[in-house]
Amino acid sequence: MNYYVMTLFPDMIMSGLDTSIIGKAREKGLLSLNAIDIRDFTTDKHRHVDDYPYGGGAGMVMQAQPVYDCYKHVINLINERSHGQQALESSCNENVEKPRVIFMTPTGKTFNQDMAKELAKEDNLVFLCGHYEGIDRRVLDRIVTDEVSIGDFVLTGGELPAMVMIDAISRHIPGVLNNDISAETETFTDNLLEYPQYTRPEVWDGEQVPPVLLTGHHANIEKWRREQSLLLTREKRPDLFEKVELTKKDKKFLADIDKK
Repeated sequence: MNYYVMTLFPDMIMSGLDTSIIGKAREKGLLSLNAIDIRDFTTDKHRHVDDYPYGGGAGMVMQAQPVYDCYKHVINLINERSHGQQALESSCNENVEKPRVIFMTPTGKTFNQDMAKELAKEDNLVFLCGHYEGIDRRVLDRIVTDEVSIGDFVLTGGELPAMVMIDAISRHIPGVLNNDISAETETFTDNLLEYPQYTRPEVWDGEQVPPVLLTGHHANIEKWRREQSLLLTREKRPDLFEKVELTKKDKKFLADIDKK
C-alpha cells in the first residue's frame, strides 16, 4: 500500500505516523507514506494557497490551482513507482493510473470498519486535507472520488482524520499486525464489540480473572468471548446490535439471561 497525503502540514503527517505499528510496517516495506505540501505548488511569492470566498462570508477558501497541481504531481509519483521511467508527465493521458482520492470533510460518508477493509485492497490511496473554510468546489469535483468523515464534529483540518483512516486501513494489510488473526477478531467485526481482555496477575486488587480463561479449553473460551461480545454490544451499542446476525445459540443465551 502506498499512501499519498496532500496537506499544508506534511510534518504533522509524517511525525504522527512514524511510530508504533505503522512505523514498523513502513520499516518492513509493507506500506509507504508520502506527505506532499500543497504550498509547494502555489505561484504566490508568499506561498499563499487561500483567498476570500465569492459571495462573502467568514474565513478563507483554499484555491483550486495549487491543489490541482499538487494532485498532478502525486499522479506522476504513482506512475513513476508503477512504471519507472516510462511514466508520462501529463495526468490527462489515458494511460495514467487514477487512484482513489479521499477528501476529508464533515459532509462525507462516515468512515467505518467495512470501509477500512475495502480501502485496504487498493494499491494507492490519496488523501486530500483541507483547511480554513474548505476547498474550491471546482477542484474537488475534478479529482475527488470519495468524501469521508470520521464523525459528526468539526476539526481544524483534515490531517487528523487522514491519520485515523490510515491507521485503521493499515491494520487490514497482510503482515502489518504481528498476529493477522487480530484484525479478524477486533471490535466491530460482525458488528460486535470486542470481549473483555485480561492479563497477569491472575488476581489483582482482589479481583480474579474469569475462571473460564484459565481452563485452556478453547471451545469454552470462544463461547464465553462470544457471549461477552453480545452482552457488551447490546448494552453499549444497540444501534450495532440491531445489525448482528444472531445464531440459535446466541438467541437462547440472551433469552436465558433476560429470564434471570
